[in-house]
Amino acid sequence: MPDYKKYDKNDRRRRDNGYQAPRPVAPPETDGESHIEGRNPILEALKAGQTIDKLFVQKPVEGREDATAARIIRMCREAGAAVVYCDRRMLDRMSTTGAHQGVIAVAAAAEYAEISDILAKSKEKGRAPLIVVCDGINDPGNLGAIIRSAEIAGADGVIIPKRRSAGLSPAVFKASAGALAHLPVARTANITATLKELKEAGLWIFGTDAAGDKFYYDADLKVPAAIVIGSEGEGMSRLVTETCDFLVKIPMLGQINSLNASCAAAVLLFESLRQRGL
Repeated sequence: MPDYKKYDKNDRRRRDNGYQAPRPVAPPETDGESHIEGRNPILEALKAGQTIDKLFVQKPVEGREDATAARIIRMCREAGAAVVYCDRRMLDRMSTTGAHQGVIAVAAAAEYAEISDILAKSKEKGRAPLIVVCDGINDPGNLGAIIRSAEIAGADGVIIPKRRSAGLSPAVFKASAGALAHLPVARTANITATLKELKEAGLWIFGTDAAGDKFYYDADLKVPAAIVIGSEGEGMSRLVTETCDFLVKIPMLGQINSLNASCAAAVLLFESLRQRGL
């Protein structure tokens, strides 16, 4: 007979009633098309200079050192990739080969740009900069649609966080309808700090918020501007909201009190285009 003393009574009751813990859900950007699974394949990809967006690695067991895994983690971080620790069940769900060896890398579908390159590109155009900053867009379809609208509306680039965000996966490339091949996208470890840097570069920060103090069409979007789009469920984080110079809102008459993030981005981008007369 099993020794139930080592189990919590509530856990035993759930198990006896047929309860099963929910299986971890793989992140949406890990669609299988961009996976590199296994230690040697990832090491070879890094040596060849392939851009890695994220590395998902099994949480280390306390007291056990894994030199190969540590080397992969170090190389990924040096290359600018985000490292995400997770349990083996998550990796098993993500795996398409069944031989991930505790590590799965997600290759980027495009090279990441530097924020300084985006600003330099805007100066070359001889007009006021226009940049889109995504504060935690997790859905690849939404991020791809934002990149598509930004490219069509003449934006100079898009900035996304390294964590809490979809990366430049094949799914994002597809959703952008090819715009990702023409518009630079940069990553940052800290959105708030990046917004402050953009301010120092002369840009005004416009945040999208349902509680904004003015409608988007009353804002002067002809100035050097960064438009911040918040995450699908929670909007902009508190610190990002406090860093914005202006909070603008979109009028809504329906029963639903929020707009899809990519739609909100398109509304502001094309209003900026209209005001600039481009």
